[in-house]
Amino acid sequence: MTQIDRETRSEAGAPSAGAGALGRLGTWAADHRRVVVGVWVLLVVGLGAFAPAVEKNLSGAGWQDNGSESVAVRELAQDHFGGNASHAIQVVVHSTDAPLDEGDGPAVIDRVVGLLEQEPRLAEVIAPIPGVSLSADGRTAVVLAGAGVDANEMVRVATEVKGDLEALSTDAVQVNPTGSSLMWSDFNEANLEAMMTSEMFSWPVTLVILVLAFGALVAAGLPLMLTIAGLVATAGSLVLLNEVTPVSIWAMNFAMMFSLALGIDYALFLVARFRAARMGEQVSVHQAIEQTMDTAGKAVLLSGATVLVSLSAVLLVPSPAFRSVAGGIMISVVFVLAATLTLLPVVLASLDDRINRLSLPWVRQGEHRSPAFAAWGERLWNRPVVWGVGSLLVLVALAAPVIGLKTAMPSIKVLPDDATARIGYAEVQRAFGPGAPGILQVVVPAEDAAAATAVLQADEGIAAVLPATPAADGSDLVMVQAVPSVDPSDPALVDTVDRLRADLPRDALVGGAAVENSDLKSQLDRSTPLVIGVVLALGFLLLLIALQAPLIALLGTLASLLSTAAAFGVARLVFQNGHGAGLLGFESQGFLDAWAPPFFFAMIFAIAMDYTVFLLASAKEHWERSGDPKEAMVGAVAHSGRVIFAAGGVMVAVFLTFALSGPLPPKEMGFILGIAVLLDAFVVRLVLLPVLLRIAGRAAWASPRWLRRVLPDLSFSHS
Repeated sequence: MTQIDRETRSEAGAPSAGAGALGRLGTWAADHRRVVVGVWVLLVVGLGAFAPAVEKNLSGAGWQDNGSESVAVRELAQDHFGGNASHAIQVVVHSTDAPLDEGDGPAVIDRVVGLLEQEPRLAEVIAPIPGVSLSADGRTAVVLAGAGVDANEMVRVATEVKGDLEALSTDAVQVNPTGSSLMWSDFNEANLEAMMTSEMFSWPVTLVILVLAFGALVAAGLPLMLTIAGLVATAGSLVLLNEVTPVSIWAMNFAMMFSLALGIDYALFLVARFRAARMGEQVSVHQAIEQTMDTAGKAVLLSGATVLVSLSAVLLVPSPAFRSVAGGIMISVVFVLAATLTLLPVVLASLDDRINRLSLPWVRQGEHRSPAFAAWGERLWNRPVVWGVGSLLVLVALAAPVIGLKTAMPSIKVLPDDATARIGYAEVQRAFGPGAPGILQVVVPAEDAAAATAVLQADEGIAAVLPATPAADGSDLVMVQAVPSVDPSDPALVDTVDRLRADLPRDALVGGAAVENSDLKSQLDRSTPLVIGVVLALGFLLLLIALQAPLIALLGTLASLLSTAAAFGVARLVFQNGHGAGLLGFESQGFLDAWAPPFFFAMIFAIAMDYTVFLLASAKEHWERSGDPKEAMVGAVAHSGRVIFAAGGVMVAVFLTFALSGPLPPKEMGFILGIAVLLDAFVVRLVLLPVLLRIAGRAAWASPRWLRRVLPDLSFSHS
C-alpha cells in the first residue's frame, strides 16, 4: 500500500456536515477508486470493442428533409423505377479523341456495365441511350446504376466501386462516376483527410497550451484522459446506435472536437480548484475533493447541462443527419461529463501532489486567485464605461454584416478539383447542358403523364424533357424527367420547382437530388428561428436556475447571443463575400452553407454558455460569501479568468486548424467556431460580462421573493 493510499484511507469516512451531493459523490469515488476505475475500464473496453468500426459503419448521407415531397419521389423511384432515384450512381464515360462507338469506347462501356451488374446492392443498370444519356457528338455517355438500397448504403457502395470504375480508364477514354452518392463519398473522404491533417497540427499546439495552462506535464495529461475515455465510449455507442438508426459520420467528427474542448475546460476548472484547496488552503485530500466538487464540480455539471440543452434544440430539425450529429455530440458530452465527475476525483485523490510533477515554476504557489486577472478585474471595475462601450462596439460592428447573410445548400465546389464526382459533374454539364447534373424527376399517375409533360415543356426554366418512363413493376405510375436550364446550385432553380409544383397535376410529385437540397434548405429556413428561440429560452432558464437572479441570467444570455451574431457576421464577410478566400484556400460559393446557422448557432451558444457558467458561477460564489458586488465581479475574474483564457486559447487553436485544410464545410466549421470562441472567451467573458456585473451592481443578484420560492435552492459556496 502506498503512502497516498494510507493517507486517503485514513481520511475516508462520512462526508463533512456541509457537503453537497457532488461533494459526497466525489469523496465516495475517491474512497471507492477500484470500483470507479473498474466500471470505467469495463465501459471503455466494452464499447471500445466496437469503436474501430466507426468510420466504416457510420453513414455518409442523411442530409434530407424527412417527409418532404422530394424524399417521397426518391423512395418511389427506388421501389418502382428500377432504382433510377436521386442516389443512383451515374458513371460518366468520356472520350478525348473520337466518338465512343470507336476505339476503346465500346470495350470501356461494356466493362463499366459489367462491373456495375456484379454489385448486388445496385438495381437496374442502363447503358447509354442516344439522345438521352449519349451526347450529340458521341464523346460523352452516362451509364446509370440504379439504387437498390437506401441513400446511406449507396454512399458505401459508391466508396467501394469508384476506384474500380476509375481504373477502367484508358489513355483515350476516362471513367468518372458521379451523382449524389459519389459526391457524399468523395466529400466524406476529403473531410476525413482534412480531419486527420488538422489533428496533426492541433494536437502539438494543444499539448503546448495544456502544459502552459496546467503548468505540469502530469496535470496536462488529465484532459487527454477524459477525452480518450469519452471518445472511445462515444465511438462504440455510435456504432451500436447505427444498428438502430443511421448515424452520420459527422457525428463522430464533431464529437471528437467537443470531447477535447470540454475535457480541457472541465479538467482545468477542477484541477485549479483542487490545487487551491490542497496547496493554498492546506486542507486534506478528502476535504479538497469535497470542496472542489461542491464548487467547481457544480459549475461543470451546470455547464454540461447547458451544452446538452443547447444541442437538443437541433433535434427539432427533421433531418436524419442533423439529429444524429447532435445526438453524437450529446453522447460525447455525457461521457466526458460523467468521467469528469467520477473518474477525475479518483485520479486527483490518487495523484495528490504528484499532479505537479515536471511542473513550471509558478505552479507550486497554490494560488487559485490569479494576481494578474485580479488586477484586470480591478481595471474593469474602475473604468466600466470605456471597456464596456469599446467591447460592445467591436461586437456590434462584427455582427452587423449578419443582416445580409445568404444561405444555400453546398454546391459541387465543396469538393476538391480532382474528386471524381466533380470531374464527372463537369463532363455532364459540358455535354448535356448546365442543368443536366440536377435533372428533375416528376412522378405522376399514368393518366396525368401527358399533362405533366406539357407543363414541363412549357416552363421557361426547363431546357429539355425526356420521354415518360412507366414503372418497372407495372404499377400505375410514370416518371417524367426534365433537364433544368440552370446549374443545380443556381437560386433560379428554386423558382422553377415552385412554379412546377403549382402548375403540375395535383397528384404529381417533384424530386431529384437538386430538389432534395432545395427542400432541405426550405426546412432549415423554417427551423432556424425555432432552434434559435428554443436555445435562447432554455439557456436563459438554466442560467436562471443556476444563478437565482433574473437580470444577470438575461444579460448572460444576451451576451452569448451577441458573440454568436458577431461570429456569423465575420463568416458572411469571409465565406459569402470571399474576403480572405485565397489565404484560407477555398473558392467562395457566394453564400454560407444552409445547415450552418441552426447547427453552428446551437454549438456556439453551447460553448459560450459553458464559459458563462464558469464566470457567473464563480461570481455567485463570491457574492454568497461576501454580499459585495465588487468582490463578486473582481473575484470571479481573478478565480476563473485564467481558466477561461487557457481553455479559450486551446479551443481557438483546435478549431482554427480545421479552417486551414480540407473541403469548404470543415473550413466554415473551424473558422466560425474558432472566431466565436475567440470573441466569446476574450471579449465577452473577460470584458463585457464583468462590466455588466459592475454596472448592474447589487441588482445583478436581486431576485423576487416569489421567484425564489419557485426555483430550487442552489448554492455555489462550500460550507
